[in-house]
Amino acid sequence: MRKQVGSGTSNGYKIIVVDDEIGIIDSLSIFLKKSGYEFTGVTDPMEAIERVKNEHFDLMLLDFIMTPIHGDQVVEQIREFNKELYILLLTGHKDLAPPLDTIKRLDIQGYCEKSDKFDQLLLLIESGIKAIAQMNLIKDINNDLKDANEKLEKAYLESIQILRHTVEAKDTYTRGHSDRVSEYSVLIGKYLNLSEEDLKILKIGGLFHDIGKIGVPDSILLKTTKLTDDEYSEIKNHPSIGAHILSDATIFKDIIPIVKHHHERYDGRGYPSKLKGTEIPYLARITAIADSFDAMTSRRTYRDSLSLDVVKSEFENNKGTQFDPELTNTFLNILNSHMNEIDEIRNKYI
Repeated sequence: MRKQVGSGTSNGYKIIVVDDEIGIIDSLSIFLKKSGYEFTGVTDPMEAIERVKNEHFDLMLLDFIMTPIHGDQVVEQIREFNKELYILLLTGHKDLAPPLDTIKRLDIQGYCEKSDKFDQLLLLIESGIKAIAQMNLIKDINNDLKDANEKLEKAYLESIQILRHTVEAKDTYTRGHSDRVSEYSVLIGKYLNLSEEDLKILKIGGLFHDIGKIGVPDSILLKTTKLTDDEYSEIKNHPSIGAHILSDATIFKDIIPIVKHHHERYDGRGYPSKLKGTEIPYLARITAIADSFDAMTSRRTYRDSLSLDVVKSEFENNKGTQFDPELTNTFLNILNSHMNEIDEIRNKYI
């Protein structure tokens, strides 16, 4: 994680800023150096591509509208040789941002509207640095495992616990929540007669589905009052952040679809990718039901837990819109006929 540092003291993270306005470069230079980052400013997008090719940077801030090529074209060229660089796009106005499908295709982690104030930008940078730190940790773990195949399973489970505890230290609600989502998902999977391998993926995916919250600022994650639109948008980044954190470790590849897509909706109005129907990975659709059930039946700071009758009505009313209809019918059957198994799971984590 980023060290607390004073003005002028480097925290070891290198940021490259690409903008054809020298005034923006100068302003961000002062701001980022004061925040402890090693700063490189480039006004020529073609030069920036070469710098990234030949030097290491942890994060790039990239203007969208530039000459001779726009920011999305810069990213397209960079992604040909560097899939890992964390990229935040700067726009003069939200309406000038590239289409969502372009942002997804190029794996751009976020974008921020230019402003004289840098508070929102700093939040995005700090979230990105947290994700980068966790990604680097996983790289180290993955490298250590290359020559130790016989210890892979043990190290795999230990790695999961380490990262889970990192999230749980931020948000105590996540602790019991992730355990329950894991077990509810496996229970649904058993009633669907899924394979042992799929049940294992559901188990680990449930435990790990909220790992991306490590990249959400504590001031937002722990807020007890209503979130602003900007804060809610920040929360909605956690599935993509989680998938990015896990992307370099082959041992996590099977659970990434769950981590990234457990907030998609069957009608296509979910996030982060607005997938619809069977476009949503099957195991992610199962986890979405388990996640929503636990959210509804858990007491939160802003409301009490919902009654079982209300929960059943919510699933019935949102069948085919928020939730996969066939999977919802299976889960409703469990709630109607096998509630004792649900209660056993809930009682383990009270």
